[in-house]
Amino acid sequence: MKQVFLILFTFNFLIGCATSPTNRRQVVLYSESDMARQGEQAYREMQTEIPVTTDNRETAYVQCVADYVIEALEPAQRGSVGWEVTVFDSEQANAFALPGGKIGVYNGLLDVAYNQHQLAAVMAHEVGHVLANHSNERASRSALRNVGIAAARILGASDTTLQTIDFGSQLGLTLPFNRTQESEADAIGVMLMANAGFEPKQSIALWENMSADGGPRSPEFLSTHPSPDSRIGALRDMMEQANALQQQAIARGMVPDCVPGLAN
Repeated sequence: MKQVFLILFTFNFLIGCATSPTNRRQVVLYSESDMARQGEQAYREMQTEIPVTTDNRETAYVQCVADYVIEALEPAQRGSVGWEVTVFDSEQANAFALPGGKIGVYNGLLDVAYNQHQLAAVMAHEVGHVLANHSNERASRSALRNVGIAAARILGASDTTLQTIDFGSQLGLTLPFNRTQESEADAIGVMLMANAGFEPKQSIALWENMSADGGPRSPEFLSTHPSPDSRIGALRDMMEQANALQQQAIARGMVPDCVPGLAN
């Protein structure tokens, strides 16, 4: 068991070579250009494998919301390549953002995000993952985990020890870390949407919409996402600061007016 603790201790020691926007220590092993290149490749593959909507009104609506969110970024965060948005024709209520400024929205999300503010909450959350280098961080964690398992094999660890390392690294690194990523993206996203002039309280309404579907849920301890109640509670705690940001955005002239079916 000493081998197990040594390897996991080494992982924890390595974590902290970078800092996220919320001042959380993180390990980032890959360059920004490497991640942008991977994001570009994945995005192009998705554009060929998943149908893209032909509804120009949907595209204009999503692009309108995205433009406000992107405009609210710091100049350095917007980058020099420009952000790209694609609306996929899929029933999935989902969206994503990839390194290199690539955003994808499944039009099934429009059945759950009832207005521009709720759509902005999702998109800002996904952009938050990019701003916090979460894809890089997850890839780096995976690489370290694989190194640990390989090292244990070289040291002649038993199958039981290997299973302990694998499961322990998932619980100690992968699963809680993913919950942390989601919570961090929530925090970044709600401030970003507010800074774009959207109503931050609509982020709470969005998660209430999603949790209303109900159904059995895994215990939060073994979940890669925070429970809806935890998520909503954390967002409520951020409302005062987010509301102040929205008022500042409105004073700067950031008043989103994205209407489904209309192009601004």
